[in-house]
Amino acid sequence: MPSLRIAPSGANLLGVVLTKRTLCVLPALLGSALSLVACSTIIDGTTQKVTINTNPAGANCTVTREGTKIATVPLTPATITLDKDKHDITIACDKAGYMQTSYLNHSGIAAATVGNAIAGGLVGWAVDSATGANNKYDSVVNITMAQAPATK
Repeated sequence: MPSLRIAPSGANLLGVVLTKRTLCVLPALLGSALSLVACSTIIDGTTQKVTINTNPAGANCTVTREGTKIATVPLTPATITLDKDKHDITIACDKAGYMQTSYLNHSGIAAATVGNAIAGGLVGWAVDSATGANNKYDSVVNITMAQAPATK
């Protein structure tokens, strides 16, 4: 098995001169590069603010993902912070005198994911996907509620 010998004056390996100094700096450079591969995690983060507006205002809304309640808005308009995820969220709003109204907020792909595919490759994409950072929801949701039919 060949061994790597580092000459005090430096040796050339694939066009890179390896010296003792280079070997000391190399781990720092690799660490810095690896910290930048998850573009969406760094740029967009793993949470997102979503503003919920209803017409009329003053509705109570429940936010669910895959059937599990993840947030409650006691009075609209309001802004909530959600963990990003690849799954869509449903916002269901109630208000006395109005029919319950739901909105499906689809989980889309964050813009930083494209840069990630170019710069970070598979490793960056895997990190962003695992943290949910490569997903996004509509940041402002406007829900118009219809009046409930009059009861006799």
